[in-house]
Amino acid sequence: MPRIVLDNISLTFRLRNRGSSSIKDLALHYLVGRSLPPVQTVKALEGISFEVNKGERLGVIGHNGAGKSTLLRVLAGIYRPSFGRRLVEGNISSLFEIGLGFEPEATGWENIKYRGYLQKESPRSIAQKTAEIARFSGLSDEALNMPVRYYSSGMIVRLAFAIATSIEPEVLLIDEILGAGDLTFQEQARARMKELLRSAQLIILASHDLATMATICDRVLWLDHGHIRRIGATREVLKAYQDHMRGTDIQAAA
Repeated sequence: MPRIVLDNISLTFRLRNRGSSSIKDLALHYLVGRSLPPVQTVKALEGISFEVNKGERLGVIGHNGAGKSTLLRVLAGIYRPSFGRRLVEGNISSLFEIGLGFEPEATGWENIKYRGYLQKESPRSIAQKTAEIARFSGLSDEALNMPVRYYSSGMIVRLAFAIATSIEPEVLLIDEILGAGDLTFQEQARARMKELLRSAQLIILASHDLATMATICDRVLWLDHGHIRRIGATREVLKAYQDHMRGTDIQAAA
């Protein structure tokens, strides 16, 4: 049974003020003792605790930089928490940065298999879905036989979306509602998203689209600078957030 439990999760990034050190910086540090750029710690999330069970749809809201996308990446296993306990049970499909992770020298067909494996599909399952993934992407056999390094950004998004939405997820993580490719493909993408929202057993959606939240979500989590500001019934949390944002706008205009 799908379930998510986060218990006092914190995530701290360590950043050097000039970005990551170059090989030259490291060599000079070890050879002549030159100091490396100072390290800055950034707390992206702190003290995050909540539980989501089968059948629930949880929305995540907050200002830009509040930690919404970071939280989804912790849930997806992309980021390992610095502290706390993360439990995610169930087959996960993550719909964010879907164009990342392709093997540029591999063909479209090969990347379908590769990405399928990453989504924990079996070889048999991938084989059964490959033709439908290719059809939905709208890419020709000629394109799918080419290495993806020759693809346009639109072609990559089409193929990535087709692969990512081909599984029947128990846990669905979404960062904003996707608008991919041309108008025709966007219509297909919206229809596919509706199917996923109906079939997924547990959904966590991060978005600035409060109207969508009100329609889809049972509960909403409000993040503020990496902390949980409030979590509860959708209508109550959305109203509190909107009241807060209106007050912020009034203060800024004063």
